[in-house]
Amino acid sequence: MPEQTSDLQDGLTLDELRDVWVVLSGSERQEGFHLLPKMDAEDFFLGLPALDMSELVLSLPPEERRSWVRLAPPDDVADLVQASPPEQREHLLALLDDPTRKEVAALLAYREDVAGGLMNPRYARVRPNLTVDEALVYLRNQARAHLGTIYYVYVMDDAQRLVGVVSLKQLFAAPPEKTVRDVMRTDLVQVGEQTDQEAVGQLFAEHDLLAIPVVDAEGRMKGLVTVDDIVDVVQEEATEDAQKFGGMESLDAPYLKIAFFRMVKKRGGWLAALFLGEMLTATAMAHFEDQIARAVVLALFVPLIISSGGNSGSQASTLVIRAMAVGEVRLRDWWRVMRRELASGIVLGLALGCIGFLRIFLWQQVAPTYGEHYLLVAFTVFLSLIGVVTFGTLAGSLLPFVLRRLGFDPASASAPFVATLVDVTGLIIYFSVAAVILRGALL
Repeated sequence: MPEQTSDLQDGLTLDELRDVWVVLSGSERQEGFHLLPKMDAEDFFLGLPALDMSELVLSLPPEERRSWVRLAPPDDVADLVQASPPEQREHLLALLDDPTRKEVAALLAYREDVAGGLMNPRYARVRPNLTVDEALVYLRNQARAHLGTIYYVYVMDDAQRLVGVVSLKQLFAAPPEKTVRDVMRTDLVQVGEQTDQEAVGQLFAEHDLLAIPVVDAEGRMKGLVTVDDIVDVVQEEATEDAQKFGGMESLDAPYLKIAFFRMVKKRGGWLAALFLGEMLTATAMAHFEDQIARAVVLALFVPLIISSGGNSGSQASTLVIRAMAVGEVRLRDWWRVMRRELASGIVLGLALGCIGFLRIFLWQQVAPTYGEHYLLVAFTVFLSLIGVVTFGTLAGSLLPFVLRRLGFDPASASAPFVATLVDVTGLIIYFSVAAVILRGALL
């Protein structure tokens, strides 16, 4: 990319580098990063995703790496290390000072998708018996030493158990002779070390907080998860769910950076499973071969019937999966959801059935195609659409509950999976209705 390289040599602003970062090669990224002023470079570095941060650090000369790794807070360094090749991790940890290395090692002991793996072990803390003035002096010293951001001040007892929280605004507004115990709040929102990141995200949304403390089983505070950490988590979860909705495994890496054959493997498994499922559709068609031979007109409406069922099921599964993800629907709500979707399926099926009936009736007046028994055919399509759409909505809405109950991710009940399931049952419903209505006429 010679044109971009020459542009970089003419100077670069922070916003310009952010705009072109994704299309730059490794050497161009390093060059552009070096062209930034020191303060802008620090802001840019701290805002990078963990994988990009790791690649940038490892591309820098060895004598520069230490200062940049030490710039990041411990939780970001832990993410950087996890995103790095295994053979480079010890090297990166060795660049840290001893206290920070211990903090990062403790974070790496947690899984990435739990509160302990997201938390920052550095937070503002005070004792409850300090006066307000003493607490402010103590906080000023903490901020100078190692704190990057102070959202809340956490009050700890002698055993390091979390007993309260107070904001800086409350401390500044309180009379100086008051103690921290007098102004702190004890109605805390907190999470355990092993709390799943999705549950942490829901707490942020429910309580509109900037940070949530993480405590161990004894109530000792271990760190805090901040809102900027959870924004990244929400984006990752949304990306993962969107990929599963498409009928595949989540990639777990940026699209352009994942290895080609690894991507094919993640897509091919689900495609093969869906293909085998669709083979049942061919089996069902073969079972009704005699009916199709005697009434060829029935074959004309097979795509209409099965697509309507698949579409209705995909809609229902998408709505329920999203409602589960944001906490609007829980396992115990399955009965309410089923009743709601049963009613929705009947109403939607009636609407589509009426459209299908009118389509056959009016088209027969313009260009006779469906034979003398066209009204019976139209009535068959009408009733079949009611049955297929109703079954599709019920299957699409209840399948996520079944998967959640079995311990699987409800997002696995993706639109292609539901559509494949409903295709087979749609054919059975359609030809069963036709066998009843058209007996003695076409069959």
